Formats: sequence, C-alpha cells, structure tokens
Amino acid sequence: MQALILAGGKGTRLRPLTVYTPKPIVPIANRPLLFYQIDLLRNAGITDITLSLSYQPDKIEQILGNGSELGVRLRYITEPSPMGTAGAYRFAADVANDTALVLNGDILTDLDLKKIIEFHRSRKADATIALMTVEDPTHYGLVQVNDDGRVISFVEKPSEKEAAALANTINAGIYVLEPSILDLVAKDTYKSFEYHIFPDILERDLPFYGYVMMGEYWLDIGTPESYLKAHIDLLSGKIGGQTLAEKPDHDAATHAEIDRRSVVGEGCTIKPGARIINSVIGPGAHVEEKALVEDSVIWSHTRIASYAEVRSSVIGRSCHVGRNVI
Repeated sequence: MQALILAGGKGTRLRPLTVYTPKPIVPIANRPLLFYQIDLLRNAGITDITLSLSYQPDKIEQILGNGSELGVRLRYITEPSPMGTAGAYRFAADVANDTALVLNGDILTDLDLKKIIEFHRSRKADATIALMTVEDPTHYGLVQVNDDGRVISFVEKPSEKEAAALANTINAGIYVLEPSILDLVAKDTYKSFEYHIFPDILERDLPFYGYVMMGEYWLDIGTPESYLKAHIDLLSGKIGGQTLAEKPDHDAATHAEIDRRSVVGEGCTIKPGARIINSVIGPGAHVEEKALVEDSVIWSHTRIASYAEVRSSVIGRSCHVGRNVI
C-alpha cells in the first residue's frame, strides 16, 4: 500500500503564519506538521509516500528531502494548477493504481491507521473515510452512516438545520481508496472528493464506508486558534503516541523559570526572572529579563523584551515584542 498526502493548500485561513511558510510545514512543537503524519504512516508500515504540492513546493521539499532521515521514501508531484483533492489523487496516477491511503496535509491526529485499513478490507469497500464526532459540523463535510458503517449521505459544509437533522460525524480527511475510484475522476480536471467524488460514489451505490474514530485525537490545523490549541493539547499529553523530545541546548539563566511542559528550541536565550509556562519557544528566540510567556507559541528568532507578557498567543518568526508590552 502507498500513501498520498495532499499538501497543496495555501493555508489562507491560517495567515499571516502561512504567507512565507506553507501550512503543511508550520511548526508544531518545533517540528513540521508533516512530520507527525509521516510518523503515523511509518508506524502503520507504509513507507512509500507521495506528497502532492502546489503552494511553495520547494520549501516543503527542502525540509523533508527524500525521507530517509524519517525512515520513509518520499516522492513529490507538483500540480501545474490547483486540481482539487480528487484531481491531485488522479494526477498521482502511480499511487492511485494501488490501494491508497490519502491524507489531508493539515490534520493532526493519533489515529492508528492500521485500524481503518483493516476496517476497509473487512467491508470489501471501494472507499472508506475516517469520521470524527464534533459539536459543530457546519464547517466540515457531514457524513451519515448506517449500523454497519456504510455511508448513506454526505453533505459538505451543511447548514445548522441540515446538521441537526442528520448527524455530527464529519469527514476527518483520511481515506482508503481502491483503484476503482480512479475511474470516477477525469484526468487533468479540477475535482474535489467532498463536492464531486463522494456524492458520485453514493449515486453509483459503490461500497462506501465510514470508520468512526472513537477516543482518538483529531484536529484540523486551519486557523490560528486551532493551531494554538494543537500545541496546548500536545503539551498536556492529549495526543497519544507523541512524546516531546528532550530540551535541546539553550542558554537559560539560573533564575529563569521553565516548567516541565514547555518546549524550548535550540539556541534560545532565556534571561533571569523570565517565566516560560506551558509554551513552545522556537529555535534562536530570546526571552529577556522578567518577561512572561504563558500558553503561547513563539516562532524562531523572535525577541520578547523585558517585563513583556505574552499569554494565549502565537508570535511569528523574527518578531519583536517590546519592553512592558502585554
């Protein structure tokens, strides 16, 4: 089995963080987001991975390389123009000619991918979609399944009335697809799984199943709010299978306070009286005397000046928060 990660989005909802950094490689606890997805695939025994790129592809390839350091083999394809989620799958024909596991490149999850693959095979499905239960499904694809898990309806971004009448299980952006699905996607055209292919599968009455995640962690890293939440959840241990690395070399004064949850990047300077609480500090950042960083994410090479207070915030790369600023 091969995997395809759809990593071509511009990340407009996550701006300004994604103006110069493609969303698939925004740092999560100082690791690119895609590293977490590659970990999931490798742990499931999938080491042949294709990344479908579009926005700033060179930056992604430069960071990930050929995948050897991550224990996988990476291949890159760059869409000539935006082709949609299903169009990108069709464009990656080598992947689509075998059973393929497809992931959206902007999700953080601890789902054991072996479970959805086993579910897919046990149902002899043509397509299986991972589902997550959420309180407000109006921003996602709403999926209704029967008692056996067969998908009976798919509504992309439903109204509140539609959501109340159907279900609260949404498209989690993880699919297992047989090559038969390839026949539903016209070559070199813009096609979306959510708006075009999934409704077509239902209309053709093909074996289409939903695997409902139970107890697993899942989050769409689509907005600054959810980006910050991902960090708070990771630091609190809510994401299974993720052990934060030992703190790398940095210069922290004896009288600085760094709690056990926090992650401090390599080459940081933490001055006397500074307090780092439940936060992530990017490589090369400076936190000056008696500054406070709490429940926040500070990107690399940013300076937090003396007596400044940063709470529940995301500060981008190479920024300066001035003295006494809150």
